Amino acid sequence: MRIDLHTHSRVSDGTDTPTMLVMKAFQAGLDVIALTDHDTFDGVPEALEAGKRIGLKVVPGIEISCKLEGKTIHLLGYGCDLWNRALNEELAKVRVGRTQRLPEMCERLRTLGIDISLEELMESAQGAPSIGRPHVADALVAKGIVADRQEAFDRFLASGRPAYVPRYSIALERAIDLVHEAKGVAVLAHPWGRGGKEVLTAPVIERLVRAHGLEGIETDHQEHDRDTRLLLFELGARLGLLRTGSSDYHGAKRPDRPIGAYTTRKSAYLELLSRIRARGGSA
Repeated sequence: MRIDLHTHSRVSDGTDTPTMLVMKAFQAGLDVIALTDHDTFDGVPEALEAGKRIGLKVVPGIEISCKLEGKTIHLLGYGCDLWNRALNEELAKVRVGRTQRLPEMCERLRTLGIDISLEELMESAQGAPSIGRPHVADALVAKGIVADRQEAFDRFLASGRPAYVPRYSIALERAIDLVHEAKGVAVLAHPWGRGGKEVLTAPVIERLVRAHGLEGIETDHQEHDRDTRLLLFELGARLGLLRTGSSDYHGAKRPDRPIGAYTTRKSAYLELLSRIRARGGSA
């Protein structure tokens, strides 16, 4: 059984429609995927319907933009009530924050001699409700300024780079609580990738488990080397956490992350479903 619990569609910063994503997962020999678009559930209904038609299990999911000690952290929520009011209100604030910073990002790029308009960004987003830095990166690629998204972030868009503009993010502890209020299960995404280890130390993760009921950590991920994956796996075992694996697939714009590149063990997946059902969520 092959299970990939972290994928993105065109509804956020991927390149495939939810239906295309499900089809590619099926063609890649996967049995289960979770659609975890950034800060929106909008693609989940289509993915669920496509999964039923194609014969592939789709777990409703989301990747939430969070902050911890000023550092960007991502939280995966599985099995949430898609219509939960408190969670959706916070997600709307995050999406507004993404959009509101775009004019300033464009202006900062202009001071560097790079002219990118809001219209170009909207065209790049193709109607996605969650618009952010990846779409700015795509515009930079389209203009030939950079070779790919990674170079765009490294040179211009990452924190501390010349076109970076901060935005609203949900406090990590609050996001975990919101996932639980929405009857979902909370799992830290790539916790020791992207400098996350600086703030997500083992004691901090343990505090999140004890004080907020964090249920899992994503251990197998491209941003974790072999030693990191082993350390996280052992930490998760000690804390009684679900330990998941995934590709973090984004489609054509991230060819370094093919769907199914990393997967979740069947036992961990079944435990995830059990916890979702115990909370009354959608599994």
